[in-house]
Amino acid sequence: MAKKRQATKRSTSARRPKRSARSAMSVATNARKTVKERVAALAEVPVAVCERDENLQAVLKVLRDKDEPVNVRLAALKSLQTASFSVVAFESCRGDYIGTLREVAEDSDPEIRQRVLGILAREKDGYAQKKLLEGLQHPEKALVPAEKALQLLSYDVHADAYPIARSIVSKPPNAAARREALRLLAADASAAPVFEKLLRDKDELAEIRQISASALQALKPEKLRAHAREMLLDTSEYDDIQVTSLTALTQFGGEAVAKDEALMKRVDRLRGKASTKVKQSARRFLDKYGR
Repeated sequence: MAKKRQATKRSTSARRPKRSARSAMSVATNARKTVKERVAALAEVPVAVCERDENLQAVLKVLRDKDEPVNVRLAALKSLQTASFSVVAFESCRGDYIGTLREVAEDSDPEIRQRVLGILAREKDGYAQKKLLEGLQHPEKALVPAEKALQLLSYDVHADAYPIARSIVSKPPNAAARREALRLLAADASAAPVFEKLLRDKDELAEIRQISASALQALKPEKLRAHAREMLLDTSEYDDIQVTSLTALTQFGGEAVAKDEALMKRVDRLRGKASTKVKQSARRFLDKYGR
């Protein structure tokens, strides 16, 4: 009986006619409808957004209106973003869309601000970059948390961001912001000495040292190889960092590593007497170099 009811329900659903774009727009923009109804209707309107200017303006109005329920505004944003994926069809709408996003970027709702700034950052929008940098320099003006601002700036890194990222590494508002600042600096060739210092600092968190190793591989691979060798020869070095060093030399070591007898002897000892994760990395290293 239950199966029959389910089949009947599916059949009824399948027969239900899809509402027209005009009907969906009518529900989406009607403040008298429930939030659930409007959110569902907004999911149906992306194709219709640029068919008529009045459709575009109506959805933009919902997004801008601070008196609208937040979930409805977020649904309007998602509808517009979906429509924007059709690059050619959306081209005539893009100017109004970006203009509205810039306006809403300073909205009172934090989720709307963050999502809008994320879209603008991926568009490499100069206004968003300016606001994000301003918030990092003057925290009282920040539109999103520092770690999020740094993450968004990484979509299109400008030299203006590097000094700010360095200052955050030195005096971070929180650990997450420091991590994101380091990731952003991984694109700055002049930051290699910062990463070298952090990599060799045993008082630093393993995660920070590993981020530094990755950054050095991109910026100064020869420096990473030199430090990795020294850290492997250091019997007091932490296991996580020895694994990081072994991985770096296994992947990027080259012929010089195979001829380094002191290093080979050290890794051979690690293969026999070390923690499980270090042993496994040591075996991979020795397998590559034929030992």
